[in-house]
Amino acid sequence: MYKRWILALMLISGTICIDQATKQAIIEQLDRYESFVPIPFAADILRFTHSYNTGAAFGLLPQAGDLFLYMALAIVIGMLIFYGRIAPEAHITRMGIALICGGALGNAIDRLQHGHVTDFIQYSIPSTNFSNISNLADHAIVIGVLLVILESWRLDRQVKPQSAESPVSDESKGTENA
Repeated sequence: MYKRWILALMLISGTICIDQATKQAIIEQLDRYESFVPIPFAADILRFTHSYNTGAAFGLLPQAGDLFLYMALAIVIGMLIFYGRIAPEAHITRMGIALICGGALGNAIDRLQHGHVTDFIQYSIPSTNFSNISNLADHAIVIGVLLVILESWRLDRQVKPQSAESPVSDESKGTENA
């Protein structure tokens, strides 16, 4: 049991450290709204643009920064309580929960230190109006959620064939047709 908690704390801390280090590098290297193209042939798709976000994802509710700080902390507490109850064989779920917690705490640290979240990874889809700016904490959260969903789906598929194979008595078959 302790091994699972140590691994979670390592993944949470690693996520926070990498997130904060990349944000600090962007803050030191780029002025606000200044861009850098890390991969020249992908300039139309990916660039680093120093940006602030006081609201939620995609800049929604920019005045609710404090609310998102408290929500992130409450979610992390809830997930850590849930973490202790995760089935021993659900390794991917535990990893996903740790990534979500690390990402949420990385953005919470930004809100506490700067009053906003530093974003810098800008994706664009050429020939469209789609462009999004995020950070590594956001990516950790999304990857964590996808891992939890993936393992939930995988475990659910393992349970269904077993329950479908269970014998059904003749009496219950007759009541279903009645």
